[in-house]
Amino acid sequence: MRNTLPFATKGQVVGLLGGSFDPAHEGHAHITREALKRFGLDRVWWLLSPGNPLKEHGPAPMAQRMARARAVMDHPKVEITDIEAQLGTRYTAETLAALRRHYPGVRFVWLMGADNLAQFHLWQDWRQIMETVPVGVLARPGQRISARMSRAAALYAPYRIAGRNSQLLGRATAPAWCFVNVPMVDVSSTALRAAGGWRSA
Repeated sequence: MRNTLPFATKGQVVGLLGGSFDPAHEGHAHITREALKRFGLDRVWWLLSPGNPLKEHGPAPMAQRMARARAVMDHPKVEITDIEAQLGTRYTAETLAALRRHYPGVRFVWLMGADNLAQFHLWQDWRQIMETVPVGVLARPGQRISARMSRAAALYAPYRIAGRNSQLLGRATAPAWCFVNVPMVDVSSTALRAAGGWRSA
């Protein structure tokens, strides 16, 4: 199994962007490029999940989602992966624990859009996530205020790194998080699925 996982060396800072990517789109690619610039990351791995526990219906087949993701995100510092399927993990906290075992000395940063921060307290073991790795939050359309008023933002307010110091996040010790405003791309996987054509692609 180890040979099929992405390569990383001790001391590298790797951003992790998880989700169903059903389908991947320019919004995902945009926040990935911004995260590389803003948070002092060496690489970003997309973690295409077998299925989102918070969603009622399962995603399109993994092979279809991987192919789409690679077409959307072609960048030398970004790797498209099915790590959770390989590791057999279902929840983010489990995935992070497994990755830290597999990659001793690699510094991981969890990345998410502001919409996820707004409901982060619904995630399995969300406090464990916050206290395991630094978290980089990138603003997306319509979610800035709800994210900043969220339970997670309030509870971990003392550990927030100011946006102007965002380059420090990759080397910070958890708990640490940073919220940055980025030029926004208003596109969503939900809208793309609703428009039709994706599942039959």
